[in-house]
Amino acid sequence: MMVGFVAIHYPHDAHHDEFVFRVKQAAEVMRPTPGCLAADCWVTPLGEAVISIARWESEAAQLASIATAKAAGVDFRYDEREARPREVFVLRRPQ
Repeated sequence: MMVGFVAIHYPHDAHHDEFVFRVKQAAEVMRPTPGCLAADCWVTPLGEAVISIARWESEAAQLASIATAKAAGVDFRYDEREARPREVFVLRRPQ
C-alpha cells in the first residue's frame, strides 16, 4: 500500500534557511532509496513554514528510507529552532 508523509516545520526566522537546507538534505538522501516515489521541500510564499513531502510504495520502504537518512546524519530533531511544534501527517491512499 502506498504511503505518504507531510511535515510542516515552523522555524524561527533566524533558522529558516537552515530548515530549508535540512529538508532538502533529507529529500536528497531519501529520494534514491528503493521504493521512494518522491521527496521534496516546499516553502510557503511568506516563508513562515517549510514543508517536507514524500511518497513511498509501501510502509516498509518509508521506514527504510527514513532509516537511511538518519544513518546519513540527516537532522530530524525538534528543538528550540522551531517557533511552534511541527505538524506531521502520515498518509495512506484509500483502497
